Amino acid sequence: MTTVLVTGSNGQLGNEIRLAAAAFPQFRFLFTDVQELDITNAEAVDRYFASNPIAAIINCAAYTAVDKAEEDEELCYRINSSAVEVLGAAAARYGASMIHVSTDYVFDGKSYLPYREDFPVAPASVYGKSKLAGEQALMQVDPQAVIVRTSWLYSSFGNNFVKTMLKLGREREELKVVFDQVGTPTYAADLAVALLHILAQGASHAGIFHFSNEGVCSWYDFTISIHQLAGITTCRVLPIESREYPAKTPRPHYSVLNKAKIKSVYGVQVPHWEEGLRRCLEALSRR
Repeated sequence: MTTVLVTGSNGQLGNEIRLAAAAFPQFRFLFTDVQELDITNAEAVDRYFASNPIAAIINCAAYTAVDKAEEDEELCYRINSSAVEVLGAAAARYGASMIHVSTDYVFDGKSYLPYREDFPVAPASVYGKSKLAGEQALMQVDPQAVIVRTSWLYSSFGNNFVKTMLKLGREREELKVVFDQVGTPTYAADLAVALLHILAQGASHAGIFHFSNEGVCSWYDFTISIHQLAGITTCRVLPIESREYPAKTPRPHYSVLNKAKIKSVYGVQVPHWEEGLRRCLEALSRR
């Protein structure tokens, strides 16, 4: 049985992989987070590989606090770049395949066409720069790795935009949400299935791929759909411009990813974002 190491398994994506793993009985999964394995420690990672017959890695670990990263640059780079290099080097040394999750923040968000994998990168934040550094370091030490960029990730696990809008929608009479940032919400459960689909094919095609759900919306549109599907009718949602909602870190105004490559190379099926949102809300209602 093929042994797969999943790092960052207590996060949104890691927890969704735990659930999706049941449909992939050919794999034995080792789910770890920082308590079980410090991926920033090269010696600890090497010891873990030496003690376990790891044939593949899915790296879900990441520093994702975008605003906080501006003040915590060292830790952000250690997790998003140095640790990725450590894992990639171990994968190459032990002959394991590696799948790493990256982000739309490697782009500047100024495009008007969905971003292809070969579009120029120009991150505008410490978070985006650290994730790009991680991609570049990984490709240097493990050219056979698979990198999957995603966007606007949410889940029934952890803290995320969907849960925040549900909470605020039930507590407030009015919400103001930006309408001039456009992208595609991605249900982490759909990304988990896509990653496992790539794993099941041996991660045989190296390089960078994009995955988000299908369709396009603004954060305002997304909030409207969240409230409608959840039956929240007592909160008025108002559209505002980004300049009316000051943030420490600039957010990309356009974060739509082109998924043609992952669909053609790996045959990945990509559900629409509204379908993903509906399934996420159903999962939340069962808890």
